Amino acid sequence: MHYRIALNFEDGVTRFIDCNAGEKVLDAAYRNKVNLPMDCADGVCGACKCRAEAGAYDLGEDYIDDALTEEEARAGLVLTCQMVPSSDCAIAVPVTSTACKTGASTFKATVAQVLPHADAALELKLEVAGDAPDFLPGQYVNIAVPGSGQSRAYSFSSKPGSHALSFLIKRVPGGLMSRYLDSASPGQVLELTGPLGSFYLRQVKRPVLMLAGGTGLAPFLSMLAWLEDSGSDHPVHLVYGVTRGADLVLVPELQRLADRLPFFSFDTCVVQAESGHPRIGYVTEHLLPEALHQGAVDVYLCGPPAMVDAVRNHFAQIKVEPAGFYYEKFTPNATAGTVQELAA
Repeated sequence: MHYRIALNFEDGVTRFIDCNAGEKVLDAAYRNKVNLPMDCADGVCGACKCRAEAGAYDLGEDYIDDALTEEEARAGLVLTCQMVPSSDCAIAVPVTSTACKTGASTFKATVAQVLPHADAALELKLEVAGDAPDFLPGQYVNIAVPGSGQSRAYSFSSKPGSHALSFLIKRVPGGLMSRYLDSASPGQVLELTGPLGSFYLRQVKRPVLMLAGGTGLAPFLSMLAWLEDSGSDHPVHLVYGVTRGADLVLVPELQRLADRLPFFSFDTCVVQAESGHPRIGYVTEHLLPEALHQGAVDVYLCGPPAMVDAVRNHFAQIKVEPAGFYYEKFTPNATAGTVQELAA
């Protein structure tokens, strides 16, 4: 038996390693040729201290308080030289991937289909031969645009562990990726680099509020697909906001999920009054108090920079501080991930 351990480095790179039953994470990392920070490897110095963000594990008792206090352990900090996983885990490593002599992976995928959503968005569907790429629900990859020498960053909208990958891409008039996808043919091969990003679904320990703007819906589709398989003991609510009615895409997919998952619900809203949508206005105008759970909620937010700033300001104004607040800003032509995270 072995467990999959996601090592998330501070430069946004994620590396997955296998950890055998009874094996310590530090030993497993070295066996996988990842040099995690360490000094004594005996639970004395604290140099290997990281943060466990998902999964079950045992720290044993063979470390001293100066290396890891009880308060730190309760807050999710771990010593990788002592941590023995009993499930798949995600660990935040407070150094860059290059400092650990590793980096992002590159793999190839074949274009299966490009589905247009009028002038709002494009769905890119890819197939991967061989091993399915590892990623955490919510993460992104850089996709090289053939013949351009440039890459664009897009979040997975598909669930982890699948050979079928999907991405929801904003249609940008004259945009590099939009132009390519308008003429892309099935069978063409693309090069992807990743997974990347610190915006991903943590272990669900309390209610979850998801806030999506435009094609910022993509990472939430991946999270919900993962939750469809794993389930949740806590309510998950999504508010999906767009500028025009035509920008609302994949709502039938959200409805399918809401019909199947007893813990999931969603609302949509449109800024333009002339759209005739039943909920007019910005996402911040449709955050019901019951969805905020008086702050006992994990908030995940993905949208344009103005939306992210507006939501943060809104929380400050209503004096609500979420237990967890994770966000990703994006721009349509992002050449590298513009991921930013705030954990409250």
